[in-house]
Amino acid sequence: MKITNKINLITTAWIICVLIVVNIAVFYSFLKVTVNVEEKVVLQNADAILEDINNGDSNEVIKGKLTKYLTNGSFIRIIEPGSKIMNQVTHNQQISSKIKGEFVTKTKSKRYLVRTAQGEEQMLVVRIPIESNGQVIKTLEIGERLVGLELGKDVLLSILIACTILGALLSLIGGKWLANILIRPVSNMIDTMEEIEQSGITKHMVIEGQPKDELQKMAVTFNRMMDRLDNNIEKQQQFISDASHELKTPITVIKSYADFLRRHGIQNKEVALDAVDVIHSEATRIQLMTEKFLDLANTELENVLEKTTIDLIAFNKDIVKQIQRAYKREIDLHYSDESLTVIADELKLKQVMIILLDNAIKYSKEKIDIYLENQENATVIRVKDYGIGIPESEINNIFERFYRIDKARSRETGGTGLGLAIAKQIMKQHEGEIKVKSVENVGTEVELFLPN
Repeated sequence: MKITNKINLITTAWIICVLIVVNIAVFYSFLKVTVNVEEKVVLQNADAILEDINNGDSNEVIKGKLTKYLTNGSFIRIIEPGSKIMNQVTHNQQISSKIKGEFVTKTKSKRYLVRTAQGEEQMLVVRIPIESNGQVIKTLEIGERLVGLELGKDVLLSILIACTILGALLSLIGGKWLANILIRPVSNMIDTMEEIEQSGITKHMVIEGQPKDELQKMAVTFNRMMDRLDNNIEKQQQFISDASHELKTPITVIKSYADFLRRHGIQNKEVALDAVDVIHSEATRIQLMTEKFLDLANTELENVLEKTTIDLIAFNKDIVKQIQRAYKREIDLHYSDESLTVIADELKLKQVMIILLDNAIKYSKEKIDIYLENQENATVIRVKDYGIGIPESEINNIFERFYRIDKARSRETGGTGLGLAIAKQIMKQHEGEIKVKSVENVGTEVELFLPN
């Protein structure tokens, strides 16, 4: 079932239930109000009767006085203790015979439904105690036909039923209109998705005016998702293009030198060794690039970190010792606190530090400084070099895959343009952040923020 039909049926069912409850309340309120009005009239007649009759009056005199107050179909009784009828006057013996007299000590009223040969009659019976010397000696019982009640009840019931049916029809029509308005953005989104599925081309939803409700906000979110998807597709295409271009060069070189060796053999040993060295160098570059591809893929796919508590000072001392031994470069470690610890994946954090130090070594010749600081909400590692720096216009691009400021120089230094992309992804997994500050021809400072 369509969601519009569900909304329509649910709203209609709810409105019908509300109308039924309201109709029942109106119906019984009408009955109560009508009976109360009649009861007041009967009580007024009862007061007049009680003032008119006297204790010393004979039965005939009392009957005569009671007869004056009779209306069509009503009855008036004087009842003694034991519910014995002492006096009774009536215009409809059939009705009065169906209602038994009752002796009461307190004023009471009750509605009766009497079935006669002519049909059903609604009767209101009011019983008022008659007192003498502070004691109840008799009961005045007056039965009055509720002439308009039965007819009014039937008319009201017909009107309420008609209004309920009309309300249900209006609810169906209005519910369908309302459901169409509410679901229109969803329908538009479905149509847009189907077009995207068929054409394979992303498309945005048309939004009229500013988003005012959740459905319009959902459409805006859908458009943002499409923008992000376009951006990811563009990045993927760029990644494939860059990866193909990066692999094409060493493969071309390897193929060229291999063809050279096939044509000329190894008669000239010196030339052959040069060709083998070039082939080995380019193959090594392909291997390094492939390893970087795998590192990047694993970093993006593996969100599970093996976190442990790391002594940051000892951790960085070990890395500095390894780098100094390998590259013979001056690296100074600075810290003011005697103890600095973080909770992180040690192998991944070490990978980030090696990426940053490797870049600093490649693009600077001076010493490299590492600063360890403990801030309020994060522990900060800063790696600072004094090399060629990065142009201000390029800083926002350096975390893109394969992005290299000076491609020629990067090839000389063996860079692939993937290191910072991997470092950023690892910091994201740690819910941390990586920032770069740089001044061209002055140096570069990279900051790692690890949450405490």
